[in-house]
Amino acid sequence: MVAELPTPESAGELLEQVLAPLLDDFQQSFSRGQVLLAHCPDRVLTEAERADLKARLDQAQAELAAARALRQAAPTPMALEMATIAPWHQLVLEVWSLSAALRAAGVTLP
Repeated sequence: MVAELPTPESAGELLEQVLAPLLDDFQQSFSRGQVLLAHCPDRVLTEAERADLKARLDQAQAELAAARALRQAAPTPMALEMATIAPWHQLVLEVWSLSAALRAAGVTLP
């Protein structure tokens, strides 16, 4: 059986189907991280740790907004390099860890 090669149009559609929800997930996680930090007591993260995480979340949100703007402005579908996405994945894991730490500490979240 011969497999049909994807056309540029279908490859672009597939890229959009995969990447758009991923970028949405990143945005939701980064926003949730900001909410978690707003309710994070010193016994879970120190003020310096909160400031560091907030700065990295702010930077990631700005990078994400720039990536979305570039993708929208591009005349053809555009992927993102793993070097861009990998730190965002790590940051999502940190947000998950913070959420777990807050639950373990009995912190009530909105």
